Amino acid sequence: MTADFSEFRDRLYAALAALNMAAGADRADLLLGYLQQLQRWNKAYNLTAIRQPAEMLVQHLFDSLTVVPILRRHRAGRDTSVADMGSGGGLPGIILGICEPGWQVVCVDAVGKKTAFIRQAAGVLGLSNVRAVHGRIETLDSLQADIVVSRAFASLQDFVQVSAHHCAPGGALWAMKGQYPENEVDALKSTQWMVRSVAHLQVPEMSAQRCLLELGLKETHDA
Repeated sequence: MTADFSEFRDRLYAALAALNMAAGADRADLLLGYLQQLQRWNKAYNLTAIRQPAEMLVQHLFDSLTVVPILRRHRAGRDTSVADMGSGGGLPGIILGICEPGWQVVCVDAVGKKTAFIRQAAGVLGLSNVRAVHGRIETLDSLQADIVVSRAFASLQDFVQVSAHHCAPGGALWAMKGQYPENEVDALKSTQWMVRSVAHLQVPEMSAQRCLLELGLKETHDA
């Protein structure tokens, strides 16, 4: 670990404690190792517009960590498969894979350089539970995932349209958003999908609004 990233350790420990994830501090080396890989390969692979490691720490790493406790409670210790749609540089997929080594995570992206990076990072970090799939989400065979998640990927309506078939029976779609997207929620009413729950997230060291929406199929009463 280089000095530039080691100096983030105390901030990461504080963030994990704030998220009631202090027991996961043993994953700190992997989390910082991922951040190091992201910064190292960003210029070549165009993974994120954020260039400064300190900003990546908060806006990518801390932001992705906020959904871990919610998804853990949702799955309640069950075997879990995750499909991260439009994963980009592996957010939040790789973070979920690090924090939950028993979960099987697939990161999907249409940009070959980005899935190449995910494979590279997973290999360097020894994340045997994380794999990358290069392709268009809507054309891939169903991944049958318990959790289908996206982060700043698309409108809710577009998200369900291209991703719903990847959801296993009994699974759910989860969309990470900034401010609560009222217009997108209204547009969702014309589909078979609905918002089941909304979690307002407090990202450590960030004042901007964040939320996580759980989406599920509407109940039907047809004969």
